[in-house]
Amino acid sequence: MGDCWDRYWVRILEMRESIRICRQAITQLPAGEVMAKNVRHLAFKSKPGEGYLGTENPRGELGYYLISEGQPNSYRSRIRAPSFCNLSILEKLLPGTMLADAVAIIGSTDIVLGEVDR
Repeated sequence: MGDCWDRYWVRILEMRESIRICRQAITQLPAGEVMAKNVRHLAFKSKPGEGYLGTENPRGELGYYLISEGQPNSYRSRIRAPSFCNLSILEKLLPGTMLADAVAIIGSTDIVLGEVDR
């Protein structure tokens, strides 16, 4: 499970790898214009029904659940943010620690409280 330092160090390594990926992508960009000249709004009209799509996110799985009646706007939509589920690990991390350490431990799990407060 590791401690705060381990989680911090993994974050540092992730940032270093992200920089490597960005530099590699920049060197492989083809020459030419960056933006298209005729940008237009694209409307999305889904088929009637329901569906779930889970995508990878730095904090875990980010999920989208949609119910459609075949209109451009969905009838109902829900977003499953990963931070709420990631809070469940605190039950294992916090017992036996000092209250003053709780802030560092919660911060090291890299949660976004706005996602938790849904």
